Amino acid sequence: MKIKSAEIVISAVSPKQYPHDNLPEFALVGRSNVGKSSTINTLLNRKSLARVSQSPGKTRTINFYLINKEFYLVDLPGYGYAKVSKDDRAAWGKIIETYLTSRQNLKEVVLLVDVRHEPSADDVMMYDWIKHFGFGKIVIATKLDKINRSQYAKHFKMIRQKLNMEPDDKLLPISSLKRLGMEDIWDSLKGLLEHQEVIGEIRPIDEDEATE
Repeated sequence: MKIKSAEIVISAVSPKQYPHDNLPEFALVGRSNVGKSSTINTLLNRKSLARVSQSPGKTRTINFYLINKEFYLVDLPGYGYAKVSKDDRAAWGKIIETYLTSRQNLKEVVLLVDVRHEPSADDVMMYDWIKHFGFGKIVIATKLDKINRSQYAKHFKMIRQKLNMEPDDKLLPISSLKRLGMEDIWDSLKGLLEHQEVIGEIRPIDEDEATE
């Protein structure tokens, strides 16, 4: 299955604004500046479909990206930005919690962490919460190009141990800058999509090719 179409359908703040077509959804969540927008753009081979915020911690919406009119990638608000007030953090947390606890067609929640650093207390709390509700089989470690290859094993082990990941949970290191690891993400999502009878070879294609 080629990624022939990708569009943002709505930026929602409440359940009444969520899409009503019951298509499968795969949510991405992580700290502000972890690289969610860059990851989405690189996955879909689009330059600026997902806007990279110039003000970390200011995104207050849940962004629904419709892929091939068959499933959604859902970008959840970033958390953990130090300059955001407690009231704002509470409000954004409620937006995330409402979505995760009420969305029946949510198939997986993927946590993004920065491969360079030990997962924060917020990351651990979010991952524990995700696992409690039966998700969290996939963790994406962003910014792989920022560390040396000789450091890979050390950093992967650090992330797995800090998050207390199960042996069969997938840790997928990626670099949006160098386009590394994107096929591993698609392969993992393909396994989940197959249960929805959305089967095929998933790969991003150039924007010019998508219009042919």
